[in-house]
Amino acid sequence: MPRCVIINDKNGSIMPEDQNSGNNMNRVARSALVLGCAMIFSQVCGLLSKSILGSTFGASAEVDAYLASNRLTELIFNLMAGGALASAFVPTFSAMLDKENEKEKAWLLASRIANCLFLVLLFLCTIGFIFAEQVVKYILVPGFSLHDPELQALTVRLLRIQLPSVLVFGISGLIMGILNTNGNFLFPGLAPAMYQVGIMIGVTVLSKPLGIAGVAYGAVLGSVLHFLIQFPHLLRIKGAQYYPSLGLKDPNVREVVRLMIPRQIGASAVQLNFLVDNYLASFLAPGSISALSWGLSLMLMPQAAIAQSVATVSLPMFSVQVSRGETKEMRSALASALRLVLMLAIPATAGLVILSTPIVRLVFERRSFTPEMTDMVACSLIWYGVGLVGHSVVEVVSRAFYAMHDTKTPVMVLFASMVLNMLLNIVLSKLFAALGTYPHGGLALANSIATALEMCALLYFMNKKLSGLEGSRVWDGILRFGIAAAAMSAGLLLWKHFIHAGSLVTVAGGLALGIGIYFAVCAALKVEELGMLKSLVKR
Repeated sequence: MPRCVIINDKNGSIMPEDQNSGNNMNRVARSALVLGCAMIFSQVCGLLSKSILGSTFGASAEVDAYLASNRLTELIFNLMAGGALASAFVPTFSAMLDKENEKEKAWLLASRIANCLFLVLLFLCTIGFIFAEQVVKYILVPGFSLHDPELQALTVRLLRIQLPSVLVFGISGLIMGILNTNGNFLFPGLAPAMYQVGIMIGVTVLSKPLGIAGVAYGAVLGSVLHFLIQFPHLLRIKGAQYYPSLGLKDPNVREVVRLMIPRQIGASAVQLNFLVDNYLASFLAPGSISALSWGLSLMLMPQAAIAQSVATVSLPMFSVQVSRGETKEMRSALASALRLVLMLAIPATAGLVILSTPIVRLVFERRSFTPEMTDMVACSLIWYGVGLVGHSVVEVVSRAFYAMHDTKTPVMVLFASMVLNMLLNIVLSKLFAALGTYPHGGLALANSIATALEMCALLYFMNKKLSGLEGSRVWDGILRFGIAAAAMSAGLLLWKHFIHAGSLVTVAGGLALGIGIYFAVCAALKVEELGMLKSLVKR
């Protein structure tokens, strides 16, 4: 009888095979490596686009307007089509594809979800376009109306320009989930790079005649490119079909909606928290919203490559294990995934914090981007960076809950975390201001503390669900990774102290030195994942 899910060597499709858990994780790790490399490329493109945006406009008020308007389009997308839909759709779709007699029903489900999604997003975009002025004034950035009405009007205009991208992203996000379920991780991983290409075109080409509005049009172009790089591969999936049906009475559609509602509430909490950050930052010094956004983006770069890649590949595997009742296999797979993520996230945290200023200087500081702006972004990067481990673990563990068709538990935990985050936002921003440092750093630290507590709560509940998480094995890994990261940190601090060179040399040399020290200590401590990574890199 089939026992595990593996990734087929030739085409990456998900299929059953008699293999032990370790071999299964090797194959999952291989797919995660492919997706991780694609995500790294996408993140590099993102850094390049942010660097071009920063050097062209600086951390200015008009960039604040663009980022604030972009936040609402992200909110609508995430509520309806982003993580909320994927966490509800992929487990159901994966389980149906795993059964030979339900494959046609699986594609019927995908079609009906796509049709319903498009209509809902069209309605929300229309409402957003009509009431854009009220949304900006009372929700997004009310501080603008107090000190700069023209900036508020600009935000309204940029919001209306970007709203069509939500429709495109909605369908493209669903395609991403379908491709991942069918074992295609490369092109979904590259899709975000296409979005950044659109923004770069907006900054370098369209902004010359249109100003900051050109960047907004570039974002819309990027959403189209995000869709176009994936759509041809959807057409190549064997057995893929489209049905022009809504299927509102379809029990499978209702199951996806049932699972999606709690996740939407959770996504609302996340986006509401970002809106609160923007709300508070709109009363701070000009450029605070930009500093927060860019600092978060720099932190999310390793988080995407490390955690999102492992979590995305693991979700279909977890879903099939749950449908087959393979609790022991899922427990082992989750523990392995956690160790793999922690092995990479712990040193990445140290690197972000220690090299924060040279990283920001390397990426952004040129032309309109001043040293003071570098300090503002570096401040937010440091305090977001300390939360990288928490964000990474939450990414993986939450996928395990979704695979078990439990979207309520992670949402309840997330909601509690959001409330705590909002309270800490007020307290820590005032504390940072009283200490004479940038108040927006307190907003970033609040997010990191709340996420760390969210991680602990999710691990506690998952431990109860699976009757254990191979805790001794996970803690053994944390100890070894921590020792190696401490040695790496010492090396990086000495490097920064004695090397007085440009930011490129500081970052590149520090990266090479840090990786060398970390993996050398891991080898001395006989970390089991090291051999697997070496094998994957060779392949």
